[in-house]
Amino acid sequence: MNLYSAEHLWTPEGFVADARFRVRAGLGLDLAQAAAGTPASIGRFVLPGLVNAHSHAFQRAMAGLAERRGHEEDSFWTWRDVMYRFAALIGPDELYAIAAQLYVEMLEAGYTTVCEFHYLHHQPDGRPYDDPAELSLALLAAARDTGIAMTLLPVLYMRGGFDGRPLQARQLRFAHDVDAYLGLLQSLRSREDAGLRVGMALHSLRAVPVDAMASVLAAEQGHRRPIHVHIAEQVPEVEECLALRGQRPVDWLHRHAEVDARWTLVHATHIDAEETGRTAASGATVAICPSTEANLGDGLFPLKAFLDAGGSMSIGSDSHVSISPVEELRWLEYGQRLRAQRRNIAVAPAQPSVGVHLFERAWRGGLRSAFGSAAPEVPRGDLIVLDDAHPLLAGRDASQVIDTWIFSGNRPLVRDVMVDGRWVVRDGRHPHREQIAAAFGRVMARLAASM
Repeated sequence: MNLYSAEHLWTPEGFVADARFRVRAGLGLDLAQAAAGTPASIGRFVLPGLVNAHSHAFQRAMAGLAERRGHEEDSFWTWRDVMYRFAALIGPDELYAIAAQLYVEMLEAGYTTVCEFHYLHHQPDGRPYDDPAELSLALLAAARDTGIAMTLLPVLYMRGGFDGRPLQARQLRFAHDVDAYLGLLQSLRSREDAGLRVGMALHSLRAVPVDAMASVLAAEQGHRRPIHVHIAEQVPEVEECLALRGQRPVDWLHRHAEVDARWTLVHATHIDAEETGRTAASGATVAICPSTEANLGDGLFPLKAFLDAGGSMSIGSDSHVSISPVEELRWLEYGQRLRAQRRNIAVAPAQPSVGVHLFERAWRGGLRSAFGSAAPEVPRGDLIVLDDAHPLLAGRDASQVIDTWIFSGNRPLVRDVMVDGRWVVRDGRHPHREQIAAAFGRVMARLAASM
């Protein structure tokens, strides 16, 4: 059955009442071709699934392990010490089990696509596996087995700072030279299908020398594939870039690369007004990760100025201290309210609903993060059905349901999830939830014994 009906189907133009539509694998959702046949009714409130635009899968297993003060000035930079120690324990089997658990959680929460920013490439001592794509393949297998769509973003990581210092021993498993990196991209792209796209990522400006960045971008020229980069996440990063390159990171990137709709700037927390306007005008998307940015003490992105300038935004769960698009969107707004000391910040003249405005921007920007400049402008066959029987949605109509979903707490309100025309969550549960959780538990027991 691929003919469906919904009492209220969300589209970029708003909710369509009593909608009839077809969903075909690889072709997406079509309202125009649903005239004939008897549709299956799937729910009262049906929305497109969201893209999780920034993920480091292995970090899900260390959530909660970096919450003890270990330094007088604990920060992102001291958090990395815990992350490096944990990363050293992860091999292909561990990565598969962790990613599968993570992707089940994402699907049940309403994410239907993940952008996996993958820099854990080699063995802990830096030697490549027999197949240099071994750890990438573990992620692909986890995505395939759980049913989530994936944009894999293999990461180029070459240096330890803007001054060109070499990588530390614990960073060697992240490293490639340019030729090996381009070879990895070519190998992985041979595996693309309807559920997999392979873009590319620069870890950060500090980790990729200028000439290497130019070489890989030249090799990607003419592609419409997504390009992601961590940028301006921390004040020390901005200060080091200013000291050694004479410009702020986002300013430097715009001056040295053709930043356009292919690009996703991850975090971009510390950008000034000129950088904000230029990024919005470029068509690039900013991937904002409020739960991780709060956990790491990064700071607050200038959301209102960016949205008012027409900027494209997406959301990501990054280090996975939370796996909830609701929490990311809610805290994206709440952070702005705390800064401004007033309410209802993320709105537009034509859209007074904070929830609807944030959802629409995250949906549209998420597609750009996942597809680059080839992003579709219409909903795909990736849908979430809200649980209209839940007490929190009692008495709500279509104009209120998204605000209620986002701002009524952390109760799971996603009932069913479809990815590319196939149901992967029913009644709030992934069909392989128990066996995947059991495998994850066994891996976590082994990791705990090694820490």
